[in-house]
Amino acid sequence: MFKNATLFRFSNLPATSGEGGADLCFNAFVPCGATQERSIGWVPPRGHENGALLESVAGQSILKLMVESKTVPADVVKRKVAEQVAHIEATTGRKPGKKEKRELTDDARLALLPMAFTKQSATLVWIDPVTRLLLIDSASQSKIDDVLTMLVKSMDGLVLQLIQTTQAPASAMSQWLTEMEAPDGFTVDRECELKASDESKAVVKYGRHALDIAEVAQHIAQGKIPTRLALTYDDRVSFVLTEGGALKKIAFLESVFADAYGGNSSIADDNFDADVAIATGELKKLVPALLGALGGEVVVAS
Repeated sequence: MFKNATLFRFSNLPATSGEGGADLCFNAFVPCGATQERSIGWVPPRGHENGALLESVAGQSILKLMVESKTVPADVVKRKVAEQVAHIEATTGRKPGKKEKRELTDDARLALLPMAFTKQSATLVWIDPVTRLLLIDSASQSKIDDVLTMLVKSMDGLVLQLIQTTQAPASAMSQWLTEMEAPDGFTVDRECELKASDESKAVVKYGRHALDIAEVAQHIAQGKIPTRLALTYDDRVSFVLTEGGALKKIAFLESVFADAYGGNSSIADDNFDADVAIATGELKKLVPALLGALGGEVVVAS
């Protein structure tokens, strides 16, 4: 269900039903209008039309934010403006100034928007009210910012803090790769990216390649910093840890579904409740283990 994870702690979580639910409805997604470039809002995470905007499964809350945008190609706008400028010059004998050209550009974009194709992207949010964990299914800063803005807008009084760890992820990954030993419960997989911190900005990438080799340690000794490292937790969840502490490429391994469905994972198809229960159940074990491997969570005074 979740492919990425950026982790936050929250305080003062408003009710997720009643008044809180009503706030979500006020910020429900509405498709872009004819001349609207962007629209953002909550949609039913279960995917059913007119469904609930917040789903609760085994005490875990799930939201989904939808963003729809229209883009008019810059070269099309440029050609349209050039035609208008040529027409003005031909009919009046004068050349439009910078301000008039900006107005012509705005008018051209507005005129072309109704014909533009729309693009949609959705981002899942998981809220665990017991541990005060909030997970955003993205490592993209722009998508994270959209979600945070809408959460605060929809849940008055919500306070969020990005989870920070005592040991920086890049430092921990350097240690694991240099010592060729993963933290307890984890294994190092076959993907890694190292970047130089000097002016060269050199990048070394390993894909489908053993990392317990002297060459990797030598790169680190020479000043390259791990920015991505593939790991597996408890032979159940694989992911790529980034230097910023985000998780990418989250994948639940076959053993997870074998335990849940007795080896018949096909019955999980299109089962929203089962997907939520499995994903959140596994991540509730992975997250504290990972935070522990990074020296523990830094508690920020509120």
